[in-house]
Order: sequence, then C-alpha cells, then structure tokens
Amino acid sequence: MQPKKKEHPKEKARLHRRNKHRERYDLKLLSGTCPELAPYVKINQYGDESIDFFDPEAVRYLNTALLKHNYNIKNWSIPTDYLCPAVPGRADYIHYLADLLNSGYLETQNSPLPAGNKIKCLDIGTGANCIYPIIGNAEYGWEFVGTDIDPVALEAAKEIVRSNPNLEGKIELRLQSNPKNIFYDIIQKGEYYDLTICNPPFHVSAADAQDAAAKKIKNLKGKNAAKPVLNFGGQMNELWCKGGEARFITDMIIQSKQFPSSCFWYSTLVSKQENLEGIYLTLDKEKALEVKTIKMGTGNKISRIVAWTFLSKEQQKVWKQHKLKTNI
Repeated sequence: MQPKKKEHPKEKARLHRRNKHRERYDLKLLSGTCPELAPYVKINQYGDESIDFFDPEAVRYLNTALLKHNYNIKNWSIPTDYLCPAVPGRADYIHYLADLLNSGYLETQNSPLPAGNKIKCLDIGTGANCIYPIIGNAEYGWEFVGTDIDPVALEAAKEIVRSNPNLEGKIELRLQSNPKNIFYDIIQKGEYYDLTICNPPFHVSAADAQDAAAKKIKNLKGKNAAKPVLNFGGQMNELWCKGGEARFITDMIIQSKQFPSSCFWYSTLVSKQENLEGIYLTLDKEKALEVKTIKMGTGNKISRIVAWTFLSKEQQKVWKQHKLKTNI
C-alpha cells in the first residue's frame, strides 16, 4: 500500500516576504543550473521529487544550485567538511537587516530600502562559504568586509570572490589573527559600518554538536544514529567554541562597546532562546542605547536576530543624513 501523498504548502510562510526561496524548490530547474545536483534528486515516499537532506553532498549541491540560480554566482565551492550554509535562512537574515536599516535611515517603512555601495557591512566569521556577502551584495548592492580566524576558510572565500567577477571590489576579506578578538585589529581607524552580521558558533564542544545531530536524526527519522553525520558540515570554529553561543555573543557585546561610533547596528543571530536573558543583561550593563530583537523561522527551526546600537537618537539622525548624501 502506497503512503498517502503528503500535502505541502505552496509557500514557506515563515520566510521573509522578499526571500526568493518561499516557494518549494523546483529541482528540475535547479538541476539544470547545477547538473551535479541531478543524481541526488529522487522520488520520495510521497511521490514528490526531493533530496536526502541528511546527505552532505546532496545538501551541498542543492545550495550551490540556489546560489547559481538566484544570486548570479558562477563558481562556488568550499573545502571538504567546511560548513555548507542553508541559503534560505541566510537570506532571511540579510532581508531583516535591510528592514532594520530602512527604519533606521528613512522616515517610513514604505520608503525604498537602503541599497548600493554606500551601505558598508562587517561579517564576523564569514567562513569558507562567504554566504552573507554574496547574498547581501546580490540583493542590495551592499559592500562587505568579511573576517575569519581560519586561514583555510579565508582563502576559500577569497577564491570565491576571485572566480566571480561580479564580486570583485565589493567584498574584502581579512584574517583575524587573534581568536580572542572580534572587532580589535579588524575595524580600522576612520572605518564606519552600517551593520555587523554574525552567525556565532552554536555549541560548546564537538561532543555537543554530535549529540545535537543525533537528536535531530532521531526526531526526524524516529531512529538512533550510531555515528551521526553533520549534514551541513562544519569545522570547530564554525560550530563550537568554549562557552558556546552565549559566551561568544557576550564577548562580542563587550568588545563592541569599545567601538561605539564605528557602527550603526551591531547584530548577531541567537539560536537558543535561553541565552536571551544573559544577552539582554550584558547589553544593559554595557549601556546599549537601543536593542531590537527580530524573530525568524525556517522550516521547524525558530531563531532570532538581536541588534544593538550605542548611537543616540540625535547621532542616528546625523548618521542618516550624512549617509544618504555621501559614502562614509
């Protein structure tokens, strides 16, 4: 007896309204864009074309196809076992930050979104995939500085920029030589950013990451995995660090206070809701003048962006007026 065909919603309603990935994937179209994806497209038990989202190679080629089809990326590859990002969720972060800038720069939410190379963004932990600069530049024309502590990841990101002429001159990549630093030695004298972006290491250890992968497989497949595979890959500094997400964001907030006028909006993803209380306490202690929390959702996962600024309302107004007339 065949399983009853599962009804799928026409739209992924949780995604941002401007997100290009709200509709179900057209895997035939995407396989035409990226032929390497085609062997991984199968008919699932409900009679639909799909891929095995627990297969790292299938996930990698799906996201490669999405970047090529939607963001004018001709060449994109990352080293084996490095983090392969889920493009729809990364795009959501960019779109919500565009909304944040819209409310920060312009008088009404109906005004045109801030776009073009006058908008400068700092991507903390850009990784081998360079995903946020790719999407931010393609969607809004923003310019980026991306940083990482891993020379291998940074060289891979540089190769992506070099092999896509549309990205050259729009994305600069810098090595953070001291893993304890986030903004020190990166933000240079006289540099000003409209945004910082960060997807911080989530777990406290490799074992924690493996346990989370095993739990995910059990929840979705109903069975234990003897050796769970991280379907999106990821190296140590991409997935875990001492103290995990909470410690990393706490350090980021404390260090951002040392550059109060160098950035309009500092921001980070926060995956664990239980970390919010400590984050808010740190922001209060460091005297952030305005804090915003933006909820996001992709599939079954709920996340949020926390953004903060040390600029007063008057300083924000001056920044806005200056930025709309000139490139800082």
